[in-house]
Amino acid sequence: MGVTKEQVESSLTSKLKPLHLEVTDTSGGCGASFVLEIVSAQFEGKRLLERHRLVNAALQDEMKQIHALSIKKAMTPEQWKQQQESVEPKSEA
Repeated sequence: MGVTKEQVESSLTSKLKPLHLEVTDTSGGCGASFVLEIVSAQFEGKRLLERHRLVNAALQDEMKQIHALSIKKAMTPEQWKQQQESVEPKSEA
């Protein structure tokens, strides 16, 4: 059996302390392929590649069994807040 969604969530939560984390198992349940969105203060001041490296390092043990990992979003809390504000419908006065 491969890695579970819960294992990925647990490792990322303990190591990167995300404000938001969404993990999707896209492997059909065998645990070989995941898509994720993560928001962490540990990404502050880091370029996108560095953020991806932090995620990969946090999943070092799991990556031995994961065939594909797609990081859709790796954002700072401020970037996440700005995105949420731009998505929310504006109320009319």
